Amino acid sequence: MAIQVIKEKCRGCKLCIKACPFDAIIMEDKLAFITEKCTACGQCLAACPFEAIINTTEEREVDLSDYKNIWVFAEQRNGKLMNVALELIGEGYRLAREIGEDTKVCALLVGQDIEHLVKECYAYGADQVYLIQDELLRNYTTDGYTKVITDALKTYKPEIVIYGATHVGRDLAPRVAARLNTGLTADCTRLDVDINSYIKYARENTTLDVSTLDPNDSNKGLKQTRPAFGGNLMATIICPRTRPQMSTVRPGVMQKRERDSNAKGELIEVAANIKEEDIRTEIVEIVKSAKELVSLTDANIICSGGRGLGEACGFDLIKQFADKVGGVVGASRAAVDSGWIDHANQVGQTGTTVKPTIYFACGISGAIQHLAGMQSSDIIVAINKDPDAPIFEVADYGIVGDLYQIVPKIIEAWEQAEELFDKSVKETRAD
Repeated sequence: MAIQVIKEKCRGCKLCIKACPFDAIIMEDKLAFITEKCTACGQCLAACPFEAIINTTEEREVDLSDYKNIWVFAEQRNGKLMNVALELIGEGYRLAREIGEDTKVCALLVGQDIEHLVKECYAYGADQVYLIQDELLRNYTTDGYTKVITDALKTYKPEIVIYGATHVGRDLAPRVAARLNTGLTADCTRLDVDINSYIKYARENTTLDVSTLDPNDSNKGLKQTRPAFGGNLMATIICPRTRPQMSTVRPGVMQKRERDSNAKGELIEVAANIKEEDIRTEIVEIVKSAKELVSLTDANIICSGGRGLGEACGFDLIKQFADKVGGVVGASRAAVDSGWIDHANQVGQTGTTVKPTIYFACGISGAIQHLAGMQSSDIIVAINKDPDAPIFEVADYGIVGDLYQIVPKIIEAWEQAEELFDKSVKETRAD
């Protein structure tokens, strides 16, 4: 337990109980007692007037110069790299070049029979690939992947580790961070390197010895930016005391590099020191959902509906629209919360971040949480009755009116364009 009560100093005043936001302190024999609910938030330390509560966690001094290179967890499923892994390799490549020529971007592949993915990592910017294979790692398990990745990070000491904010990444990253006693920033939308802010912060707020930190040194601090307070502001978070610096990044936020099929790199095979008893769960059967799969992150065209549809059957029109233009159906949180469509279709801060070529926003007002998830689209077309709707502030094309009248006209115009195109192709072939 990091937080402890010094019994000799405790007076039983109960001020710490009132200050604890987690109900983690109780009275036992008229003295304060810390229970397992404690998260070590420190509120009780400030509340105790007798200095009877202390934090016993020892600060770990880290030699920052021992850590170098950027690692990207190249998540794969069934022998296929996730799209977010390729995006993050590209982001890692950019950060590595900003830090210096000696910094390498390294892809971390974990699984079994995945050697064919190594060249794919090279093609998208990886300088090195760390490959961990074992039959026990064929399917993702929290215990198995956490152990082998933690062991690898302890051995090779990367300076920065980036994960995709997928179901796997969100489960894996915090467990690895906890075992390494380092920080983790979730759902980042921007990553930058800057050491000057680190030196300033460390001097003012920590006991870290900054005398060895040089602004011109290759060891840089990672500035991790993510939405906070419901998307109403952007918070930039740093990790000055520990390494590696770890972040999860949502799919669709970062830019993939152009594929270079001739790219080469260095392969480093890492032994998987893992046994069956290290994994506390057993995969009995993998059952894939029978419902229609929605791939918002890979879609070039997305047709989204919001509260302005008025009712669930309004998504029949959106589905017809999406089918006609070759897109997929998206939705705002309001539509999902109303039970009109599945959460898998949700676009926004609490849904999926997307970056399609064309994004149609139909009956969506444009709450900041929704805008955070789609405003990077190449072209945004907004359809809304309210001319003052916030969605028009980010839209490239805005149509004020009833979507039930406008969308059918767009579908009709699309059909006419297709007919003209087909006629043109036939005439060209006839000639």
